[in-house]
Amino acid sequence: MKNIVVLTGAGISAESGIQTFRDSNGLWENYRVEDVANYDSFDKDAELVTKFYNARRRQLTTAMPNEGHKQLVRLEKDFNVTIVTQNIDDLHERAGSKNVIHLHGELTKACSVDDKEEIYNIGYHDITPFDVDKNGKMLRPFIVWFGEAVPMIEPAIEKIQQADYLIIIGTSLVVYPAAGLRNYAPKNCRTYLIDPNKPQADLSNITFVQQKATIGVKQVVDEILAQMDDKDIAE
Repeated sequence: MKNIVVLTGAGISAESGIQTFRDSNGLWENYRVEDVANYDSFDKDAELVTKFYNARRRQLTTAMPNEGHKQLVRLEKDFNVTIVTQNIDDLHERAGSKNVIHLHGELTKACSVDDKEEIYNIGYHDITPFDVDKNGKMLRPFIVWFGEAVPMIEPAIEKIQQADYLIIIGTSLVVYPAAGLRNYAPKNCRTYLIDPNKPQADLSNITFVQQKATIGVKQVVDEILAQMDDKDIAE
C-alpha cells in the first residue's frame, strides 16, 4: 500500500469552532498568548497558565469533527495514512483517524513538571493544584510551549520521507519547524495544499486547492481515490 501523510494546521480545527491562538488579536483575557504558553510563565504563575489550557479543554468538549476530518478517514481503506497535526485537539482521533502524530502536544493529557514522558490521560477535565504525579510533583499541560523542543518532529520527518502523497491542510507554511516538513518529501511525492487563503510560501510543485477544509479535503480525497488502480493497492 502507498503512503499518505497529512499535515494539518489550525485551519481545519477552526471550522469545528476551535478558536486559534491568534483569535482576538492574539489576546486571551488581555494576555498575549506568548505570555501564557511558555515555561517561564508557568513557573511564575502556574495557576494562570493552567487556567488558559483548562479553558481550551472545555471548549473542546463542545467541538465536533468536521467534514474535513471525516473525509481523511476514507483514505485508510486503501493507503497507509499518517496524520501529522500542529493542533492540540483530538478531533482527528474522534473522526476515526488511527495514526495521529501531535507535534505540539495534546490537550487531553497532562504530564509531570519533572518529566514530560510521565503522561496522564485527563480527558476533558481541568488540571487543578491538587493533581500531582506519583511523586507528588505538580502536573502541567502536555503541550509543547514556545521555546521548547518538538520531540515528535523526527517521527514526522520519517513518515514524510516515505510519503507517496502529502496533503497539507489549513496551515500557512511559514511557522517553523512544522513549515519545513514538506521539504523532506521525496521528489516524486504528489503534494496538495488546501487552504482558503493563498500562502506566501513557495507553491512550486504543489497542487493548490483554494478552499476551506470542509470542501477542499473531499475534492482531494476524491481525486486520489479516482487515480488509484490495482497497482496502487498492491504496493
